[in-house]
Amino acid sequence: MKLSDKVIHRLTLYHNILVGYMEKNISYATSPQIAALLKIDASQIRKDLKLLNNDGICKVGYPVVELKQSIEKFLGFIKKKEAFIVGAGNLGMALAKYDNFELYGFSILALFDNDPLKVGMSTNGKEVFHISKLENLASRLNVQIAILTVPRKFAQPVADFLVKSGIKYIWNFSPCVIEVAEGIQVWNENLIGNFLQFTINHGK
Repeated sequence: MKLSDKVIHRLTLYHNILVGYMEKNISYATSPQIAALLKIDASQIRKDLKLLNNDGICKVGYPVVELKQSIEKFLGFIKKKEAFIVGAGNLGMALAKYDNFELYGFSILALFDNDPLKVGMSTNGKEVFHISKLENLASRLNVQIAILTVPRKFAQPVADFLVKSGIKYIWNFSPCVIEVAEGIQVWNENLIGNFLQFTINHGK
């Protein structure tokens, strides 16, 4: 089943809420409760959760643990996905320190950069290697995902290098729309666009 980006986004938000409920020892969650937190219609939540074949219990709600596990299975969290971060600047280092990736079966193995002052550094147990070592390590570890966090002017040449190195999926945080060959998948993370969307919609 092919899911829209909006459905995937909402399901991950539901998952975040359920994790919080578990931490508070809350056993059941209702669609109105989730709707109030996300400021969306409860009927949309029920529609999304029907995709999981999980209708909940009438007048009680959805069992939190069971629903969380259903979302994880549906979105493939249980399938481990390993990636490299390319660009060990502030953003790359911050992403390397973000432990919650593990909740979604996503593991950052290492970082890469061409700055000799950064090579050999370590953050959150992840070492920074020189970019020239990426192809060999990607082949040895069978890594096909790269998170691109380099400055705009380097984004395209580095993306070209990643493709030549066997990377098939690029999560692009650089403020640049990169061009790749057919068969390579790119997700452009538009941080500025998301911020402007929020401020415009909220009249800021």
